[in-house]
Amino acid sequence: MKHSIVSRRPLAALAAAALLCAGLAGFSLAQQGERVVRITAERYSYEPEKIVLKKGQPVILELVAEDRMHGFNSLALGIRADVLPDQAVRVRLVPDKVGTFPFICDVFCGSGHGEMGGVITVVE
Repeated sequence: MKHSIVSRRPLAALAAAALLCAGLAGFSLAQQGERVVRITAERYSYEPEKIVLKKGQPVILELVAEDRMHGFNSLALGIRADVLPDQAVRVRLVPDKVGTFPFICDVFCGSGHGEMGGVITVVE
């Protein structure tokens, strides 16, 4: 019986190491100096609705829905994500062009859905 207990320990240690690495993955992004921009979605708006980024500077967009599922879509920047209630969805972006780029909710969320959007402005 001792043999089966010993043989399980490496699996438990491996599982614990995997969980630790997964938990530190987000932490290491912040340590590397990547900016995190938290964006909340709630019928029928984003907060903030205007975001300014620097060209070539990596950023993590942390998207959270306050009420129900929403979408986050900026075709011009190549970003698309489902924004889930009470769950942070992280999207990494390295803006490669200067300009103002709209984003919208692309998951129908009610009568004000068509007005739900904002802009990301990328500067030099």
